[in-house]
Amino acid sequence: MASNRRMPATVWKGFISFGLVSIPVRLHVAARNKTLPFHMLHKKDHSRIKEVFYCREEDKSLDREDIVKGYEVAKNEYVVIEDEELKKIAPPTARVMEILQFVKASQVDPLFFDKSYHVAPDETVTRPYALLLEAMTQTKYYGVAKVAMHNREHIVILRPSGNELVLHTMFFADEIHQAESGQRTPPAFKAKELELATRLIETLADKFKPEQYEDEYQANIERLVEQKRKGEKVTAAPKPRKAPVIDLMQALQRSLSEQSKAKPSTGRSATKRKTARSKRRAAA
Repeated sequence: MASNRRMPATVWKGFISFGLVSIPVRLHVAARNKTLPFHMLHKKDHSRIKEVFYCREEDKSLDREDIVKGYEVAKNEYVVIEDEELKKIAPPTARVMEILQFVKASQVDPLFFDKSYHVAPDETVTRPYALLLEAMTQTKYYGVAKVAMHNREHIVILRPSGNELVLHTMFFADEIHQAESGQRTPPAFKAKELELATRLIETLADKFKPEQYEDEYQANIERLVEQKRKGEKVTAAPKPRKAPVIDLMQALQRSLSEQSKAKPSTGRSATKRKTARSKRRAAA
């Protein structure tokens, strides 16, 4: 039976250049934010409103075909840029993603990561792709490359992930905002406090299971929509009360005591919430 799953759209098509080896590949979006869609309505009659492009000079609305890109070079002075001109000046990285160097994973600060993409071999040429994947897996190296897409050039990280390569676009160094930490002297703490904090970390340590977490805020919004649709009273979410820590040692000891009584059942509660959400959707 044929699958109903749609293949993700190709966002870039070209070659990975690995020395003198060229590997044809396609990039597919690996992750995308899921949000509940809110529409803009007219407050008076709840009718949908639409965005209108408006020319202040002529005091009238415009169609999309009447609009061009412009770069402001001085106050109210623009240079118009055509799409064909942007294609003409695209660097070689618009078609060829050359690996510039290999680095160890520990050298790459995740702070630089932006968006993630699956790197799929194009057509039937998979042997060079498989070779690069296996070599990177064995050596535990990440590849650093540059690629141009979406009207800008990106520095990217290529890394092995199971039986495929994954690509992460990265921020350039001048795009990273440094923390305003200054030269602060770390506060002193007792050896016993460090021991208790270490034990608390160990009690919470487990294998990473991303599927056990879900967006509770979106689940609450779904419940809010359903309650209002049925004319029911909107129930407020519980608000935890947190007070500043006065006695650090006592707070750590109490935390350890509570952890020893019961391990968190995040996965089980997440499953229950997902089941409840499915039931609400089916009833809607």
